[in-house]
Amino acid sequence: MHLVLIRHGQTPSNVLGLLDTGVPGPGLTALGIDQAAALPAALDGRRIDVVYASSQRRSQLTAEPLAADRGLPIQVRHGLREVAAGDLEMRGDDDAVHTYLTTIAAWMRGRLDVRIPGGPDGAEVLARFDAVVTEIEDHVQAIAGPEGGAAVVTHGAILRLWASVRARNVGNTYGMRRPLHNTGMVILEGGSAVGWTALTWTGTAIGGPGLDAGVARGPAGGDTLARPDGQAQSDGQAQSGGQAQSGGQARSDSLARSDTAPALGARPDRDSARRT
Repeated sequence: MHLVLIRHGQTPSNVLGLLDTGVPGPGLTALGIDQAAALPAALDGRRIDVVYASSQRRSQLTAEPLAADRGLPIQVRHGLREVAAGDLEMRGDDDAVHTYLTTIAAWMRGRLDVRIPGGPDGAEVLARFDAVVTEIEDHVQAIAGPEGGAAVVTHGAILRLWASVRARNVGNTYGMRRPLHNTGMVILEGGSAVGWTALTWTGTAIGGPGLDAGVARGPAGGDTLARPDGQAQSDGQAQSGGQAQSGGQARSDSLARSDTAPALGARPDRDSARRT
């Protein structure tokens, strides 16, 4: 099956650069509404048998145009929500964003016991997302068989984490250096039993450059989710199980390209990289 993972459209908290991870959370900005409206055309020709979204409003609002276009209900699941910021909630200062992102980086490196202050550890986050993905697989298999597809509208940090550590053809830290702006998208194929293969990682709005929010994308969407350059490894190199290809109307990066992004945990310039 194919799993189309889409980050939600822009929110007011994205524009302000806040760690806004509560439920139900904010709605969409005018740009976010336009980004959501562009999804049906951007995914035209892509088989989608089910549409899922998180319990956070921005995810559901982003999914609505696509679900309406396909005549499908939106299946809302709490397990698809963003990584909770805990004690860092609604903060946008450099120290808070740095702590949030470096904790997720530690999870990508296998340190799942590390906990966000007042929030979850990595094992808890991955377990609840895995559970929903398994449900989605069973749902698609029941109504469409192995060739079916699902669209899942979720969030920047959880999407970058889960896709990186569950796709077998990229390193676990792959998502550290790949931005995922609002309505960016990752497509995978396979399944939990046989393994997932990442096909594309589209880091900008899939509706095209005119809908990309640039720096106003929220802390979880920018280049700051990456490791220091001095620790460069093969995060971006395709491994056994197939090599992802670039594609789509928006900028869609090859998963085998070299690492050039700033460091995860590096304190970003407020004017160029501060903005889940």
